[in-house]
Amino acid sequence: MMHLYDVPLAFALVGLVLYTVLAGADFGAGAWRLLAGRGGVGERIRDHAHHSMGPVWEANHVWLIFVLTVMWTAYPAAFGSIASTLSVPLLLAAIGIIVRGAAYALRTGAQTPRELRAIDGVSAISSIVTPFALGAAVGGIASRRVPVGNATGQLFSSWLNPTSGLIGGLAIATSAYLAAVYLAADAERIGERELAQAFRARALAAGIAAGAVALGGLAVLHADAHPLYRALIRGSALGALISSIVAGCLTLMLVWRRRFEAARYTAALAVAAIIAGWGLAQHPLLLPGLTVAQAAAPHDTLIAIVVVVIAGGALLFPSLGLLFGLLLSGRLDRDRAQAPSGPTGRALLAASAAGLLGRGAAVALVMGVGFLTIAEAPWAHIIGVVSLCAFIVLGFAALAPTDAGLPED
Repeated sequence: MMHLYDVPLAFALVGLVLYTVLAGADFGAGAWRLLAGRGGVGERIRDHAHHSMGPVWEANHVWLIFVLTVMWTAYPAAFGSIASTLSVPLLLAAIGIIVRGAAYALRTGAQTPRELRAIDGVSAISSIVTPFALGAAVGGIASRRVPVGNATGQLFSSWLNPTSGLIGGLAIATSAYLAAVYLAADAERIGERELAQAFRARALAAGIAAGAVALGGLAVLHADAHPLYRALIRGSALGALISSIVAGCLTLMLVWRRRFEAARYTAALAVAAIIAGWGLAQHPLLLPGLTVAQAAAPHDTLIAIVVVVIAGGALLFPSLGLLFGLLLSGRLDRDRAQAPSGPTGRALLAASAAGLLGRGAAVALVMGVGFLTIAEAPWAHIIGVVSLCAFIVLGFAALAPTDAGLPED
């Protein structure tokens, strides 16, 4: 049964999943620019990776800020311990994110091929260093090398160890895998068959490599992080891992058959299931000797976090939905072929039911806040959480623009 102190952790894990499948693809696109090769085809691959990820890269990194803010507020003791012991990989990741973002701005001002190659090279290196550093930090937590207390853990061995190396390598492989699938779908959408074929081959190779690393890594966990290994092969965590394997195999089949749009979602599901499996295996411990209940902030703080996250989601999700909807429909493409779009059933339904959905969202919000703040029984808190989740869904549907799928005059 989920308790109130588990809710912010669930929010953080959802944010981590979104950051991995979205920003991970951004890092993977940067890595493919390093491996694009020379000549005209290599240049087209680099340009395609840049233009496909350029409109959304900043939005993708919103989720990292979200995860850090929720963890800092809801579990301050655990957050302080993690941030101090793992300060080196977190610093490397922050530098990589800054460099990756600066490359987008600098690339538009490059005046010579030499400058362009230098910017692409630095961007690609940062796109490899950053996911490895973040994965290594997760490995330090998963292998229980981060003790409770300010800077009480080892500064380097906490993230330079077999488990951290495994998860860091897996982060690079999955980033490349996600990016190749997404970029193949984008190339197919704009009619670039040659580019789609190039990224199709890369998606198949990266998917096989990521699967091999994930399955082979179980031996590493057995030797270096046996408690985590033991938790992964039983219960709901095992179900999550099996789901990841099934989704990964389905993605490879879809990519092989050139069903790139469907492969976007199964690839994201495969990666999300890995993170879910880790979260289920880790629970209820956050750090050695520190459970989620012990690390949680006071009750009133947890209530405030839940309310703020739900209210913020009502504003954020419609905006991101519009951004990604415009991107995936080709409305943000410049000097590229645009796929024709027509009114969708979802858009027409939203247009006709916006008023009812808005009233339903308001009722769900009132119920959620009421059950979480006034009532004290566990069953009431469950109803409150479900009501707030319903508020997100109904609010998103009510606020989503109804003309996003309609053709322009």
